[in-house]
Amino acid sequence: MLNYNNHSEQTKGIIYTMGAFSAWGLLPIYWKQLNTISPMGILANRIIWSFVFVAVLLSLKKQWGKTWSLFKNLTTVLSLVLSSFIITLNWLIYIWAVNSNHVVEASLGYYINPLITVLLGILVLHERLDRWQVVSIALAAIGILILTVEFGKIPWIALSLAITFALYGLAKRLIQADALTGIALETLIMVPAGLIYLTFFQGQGAIDLGKINGWTMLLLAGSGVVTATPLLWFAQGAKTIPFATVGFIQYVSPTLSLLLGVFLYKESFSMVHVFSFSFIWTAVAIFTISRLYVVAPAGNAVKN
Repeated sequence: MLNYNNHSEQTKGIIYTMGAFSAWGLLPIYWKQLNTISPMGILANRIIWSFVFVAVLLSLKKQWGKTWSLFKNLTTVLSLVLSSFIITLNWLIYIWAVNSNHVVEASLGYYINPLITVLLGILVLHERLDRWQVVSIALAAIGILILTVEFGKIPWIALSLAITFALYGLAKRLIQADALTGIALETLIMVPAGLIYLTFFQGQGAIDLGKINGWTMLLLAGSGVVTATPLLWFAQGAKTIPFATVGFIQYVSPTLSLLLGVFLYKESFSMVHVFSFSFIWTAVAIFTISRLYVVAPAGNAVKN
């Protein structure tokens, strides 16, 4: 019975995690429905409605006391401010990229994000690389260099998304909070900026409330749900499955976005892209498989 229950919990964990990364991978479809509104207008609404949604959940779970207690620690407060700023920047870049027809490049950012995270671990946390991590980072760098040389510009969208999300993960290491509490406080910190923006700039292209229909208003309000729900699914799933399994599943998100960009939104994906992405996909495969052999035994030992 114990083994059966453990298997059942891991199955639910995989479903939750797959659901989270699938939702993130399909998000371009959602933001494309709002492309008549400026990225800043969408972002401001996303912040406000995300806070409203998680505030309701916190109230239902009666967890506000635990949430406010995090403000008693100065390091935690500073970390929350930093993480809220970084994730807000990440959201803005992603929304702009999607609605400016750069879904393919945005997907590239989330392919290379784990490798940027490794680099930050070396530079900030003084972690050590193994040989396979070195190979992975070198191959990814070659892929990025190919794109840079061929198109004459650095793929800044991909690098910005990868770097900001890696920095966000680093900042979150300093905060001892669950997903719901964390996003509640991060959005709360940015809510005043969002309200100020909508109040003073809604008539200057950000969002004119008098010119949008009910469907668009519903989508803006729903941005809070589509932001918080995958985070909660991820938090639930990651608790019950090995970290190496999460590492594999995370590539569902950029893969879905890449497919959307190429086949649904008809963005360019030339032979140069194929060549460049091949280096990056190889890097991702080597990195993930090497982490599986290193992390899986420990992860399974803990779970069993």
